Amino acid sequence: MELSKRLTAVASLVTEGASVADIGTDHGYIPIYLMKQGIADKVIALDINKGPLERARLHIVGHGLKGQIETRLSDGLKKVEPGEVDTMIAAGMGGALVIKILTEGRDVVHKLDYCILQPQSEIEKVRRFLVSHNLKIEVEDMVEEDGKFYPIMLAIHGDTEHYEAYEYLYGKKLLENRHPVLHKFLLREKSIQESILSQLSRRTTSESARRREVQVHEEMKLTLRALDVFKK
Repeated sequence: MELSKRLTAVASLVTEGASVADIGTDHGYIPIYLMKQGIADKVIALDINKGPLERARLHIVGHGLKGQIETRLSDGLKKVEPGEVDTMIAAGMGGALVIKILTEGRDVVHKLDYCILQPQSEIEKVRRFLVSHNLKIEVEDMVEEDGKFYPIMLAIHGDTEHYEAYEYLYGKKLLENRHPVLHKFLLREKSIQESILSQLSRRTTSESARRREVQVHEEMKLTLRALDVFKK
């Protein structure tokens, strides 16, 4: 089966021979792909909702993988035992939910080798959480699909590196590797910020506009600092 560009990038971070818990599996596409390609030795597909989990089960059966991929109704990692898997995937959900899953499943996370995360929002907060909990972001990727940008990260246990504010926002590893998709994203962010500032400058009597203007200027400083990396 073919995965979307986003899910392919997520699956590409799974180590060969891994045992995987796919949190919020939805249709079960990643578990099916990992088993079909012979990448993972074991996959558990988990979802908090019965409907998506049943869809995943039907897809698994349809691909001839009944008995090879287990499905579990689970709120995050609650139905996973510590040490049962060595890799977790949390893709396609909000950053706050990713942090909640990592926090509530800390006993399981402590025994993992790899956390593969693709938060849809609050990405800066996810990076800050990882760094503050001794989860080192070892690899980062970014893909563009249907006009949207998706950062993906692989975290391991270990001593974390020092981060500047712009690196939390845009990804230290992405910047170090001068990732071309990040560069495109930064140019778009700069253009959006310039447009906002142009609109705000016309609202000369609005105090709220002035406050927003200061905020956007600060955001733009971080964007320009990140863009500077690509000039080196």
